[in-house]
Amino acid sequence: MIVESSVEVPVPPDVAFAVSQTTGATRLRWDPFIRRQSFLDGATVPAKGVRTLTRHRSGLRMVSEYVSYKPPTNVGMKMVEGPWFFAVMAGGWRFTPLPDGGTRAVWRYSFTCRPAWLAPVAERIGRVVLQRDVDRRIAGFARGCADPHVLDAVG
Repeated sequence: MIVESSVEVPVPPDVAFAVSQTTGATRLRWDPFIRRQSFLDGATVPAKGVRTLTRHRSGLRMVSEYVSYKPPTNVGMKMVEGPWFFAVMAGGWRFTPLPDGGTRAVWRYSFTCRPAWLAPVAERIGRVVLQRDVDRRIAGFARGCADPHVLDAVG
């Protein structure tokens, strides 16, 4: 299953990308998806191969790995450990310049559920739930791209 959401923000791609990669209190200002997030294995900055631990606002826990990291155009991650009902979970965020100097951000997630006998129903429900989360998250990202505190942190 695939879910996707997009938004146009009034900042250039390098700033939009930087906002999307904020951590700590700055990230919590705009990202309603997470309760807590941290780098693993001694990493202190995002890069291809870096793993993160994310605790969703519902309490669910996921370890993800960056499979691509190409500022300011795109970033991709895959779940390496997470909720039992995901067989696969991955996401990619793209940042494209707009003629007015802003950025179009497109966030796309793909997932499959398990067990196989439950997947048809679980994936339909998951698509609705995840779509709602992604829509809220990208709206929060847009607010972050207009928040002076967030912009100061990446500036």
